[in-house]
Amino acid sequence: MPSDPPITRGIAFDFSEKSVLVTGAGSGIGRAIADAFHACGAQVFAAEIDGDLCADLETAGMHVLKGDVCAPEFPAIGAERVAQVSGKLDVLVNNVGHFVHPRPFAMLSSAEAGEVLDVNLGQLLRMTSAMLPLLRRSAPGSAIINVTSIEAYRGIPGCSVYAAAKAGIAGFTKSLALELGPEGIRVNDIAPETTDTRQVPLDYMIPAENRVHEDKWIPLGRLGRPQDCAGAALYLASPLASWVTGTAIHVDGGALAASGWTRTQDGEWTVVPIVSGNGIRIPS
Repeated sequence: MPSDPPITRGIAFDFSEKSVLVTGAGSGIGRAIADAFHACGAQVFAAEIDGDLCADLETAGMHVLKGDVCAPEFPAIGAERVAQVSGKLDVLVNNVGHFVHPRPFAMLSSAEAGEVLDVNLGQLLRMTSAMLPLLRRSAPGSAIINVTSIEAYRGIPGCSVYAAAKAGIAGFTKSLALELGPEGIRVNDIAPETTDTRQVPLDYMIPAENRVHEDKWIPLGRLGRPQDCAGAALYLASPLASWVTGTAIHVDGGALAASGWTRTQDGEWTVVPIVSGNGIRIPS
């Protein structure tokens, strides 16, 4: 399939008077979102822990907030920097998240489970709390966008605590949207399916001989690209979504709608794994 054009080409998104904070902005989905807002004229604050990625973000013209968003002191420090430079915040994109310890629940220690929860949910709560006064300065019209996952809406064996955290984000988003709605602050989720990033490198995780079957695994024929989520973020932050809050955009190529349905090599839909001489395999 042909590659996607740049997300902003031919689209009249204008964020030239807006300030946007993106966490985990150095690569993958976060970088695509930061680049998209920057290309649309926004003053972008990029929170990133990796020094090399921070240098690249600075070269691109963004305000870098270097550090670990999971550190208890980071949100307050970030809020102070945004206040000094911009005085307000129009859009907060909570993008940071990670599997951290991808193995069955019974194999996780309490400390490991707590780490998974904090990386995916705890830091998001702290960041949102710290940035809320700045978002209120831009209200009505400011927005919070939480990047969750398709795993908030389906099961994922081996990552049950991760799924619990992502589902927690979905619940937090709906509830906070009700609390902040009267102030004109909108809160929404982006819920992607597997997306090709440094965190989930598809060429490494899925052998080339299996990648040819992507058109059968996903209704729209491919797995995700970071730019897919960037497009959703621009929409949710724009006036086009002025009456959209407390919901999720499922950037998943139809995977959640399929709910286990895939296509065989002959193009027939099935929910039954195909059995070969080597055991059960993903339908091709």
